[in-house]
Amino acid sequence: MRAHTRGHERDEVVARLAEHLARHRLPHPLRVAVDGPDAAGKTRLADDVAVALRRSRNVIRLGVDDFHRPEEVRRRRGSLSPEGYYLDAFDQDAVVGSVLGPLGPGGDGLYLPATYDLRSEEHVVAERRRADDDAILLFDGVFLLRPQVRDHWDVTVYLHVEPEETLRRALVRDVALFGSVATVEERYLARYLPGQELYRAEARPSDRADIVLDMGDPLRPVVVRWPSDGSRPS
Repeated sequence: MRAHTRGHERDEVVARLAEHLARHRLPHPLRVAVDGPDAAGKTRLADDVAVALRRSRNVIRLGVDDFHRPEEVRRRRGSLSPEGYYLDAFDQDAVVGSVLGPLGPGGDGLYLPATYDLRSEEHVVAERRRADDDAILLFDGVFLLRPQVRDHWDVTVYLHVEPEETLRRALVRDVALFGSVATVEERYLARYLPGQELYRAEARPSDRADIVLDMGDPLRPVVVRWPSDGSRPS
């Protein structure tokens, strides 16, 4: 049996995912969600798949972080509210109206790459861009399979990470963002992890996604679900 290094196993999954997506041909751009909890590795995986896909297809790379709601909306239930994180943080109507609708069946192919800049807390004034019909949209972020959005995707990928691992990664990744280990721990334990619990209870993303990868070890992804006949879960 051939030995596998951890990085090699990740490369194989990335190549397999890119090949799977490239086989899809629709009358409009292929809209792909890369969903999962915070710190699951969504952005990195989507970026890696985009690199592989660009050898044969046009790729649009967007993320939900560019579709936040203003601070007064995000924090109206309290800065540590899990309901506020799940229900108020992201502008799902803008994602559908500015991206998924225009790129979907009957759409005009003109999409907005962003609507809100979180760092400056300002709305983004952007010109619409035209997508080629054979383009592939790779859109990463949290809560992408919530009821208001899930029917607008053509392929859905969910990255599973246990809450304990999410917190461990956040305590490494987000200290510079939040200023201290204590603040990171407070925000994740009070807001982000419970917000993800609300999402999983309502949306059941690991049951509904077309593809599920266990990213407990980001260099050794485990395929939990993979389409076998082209059908989608109900």
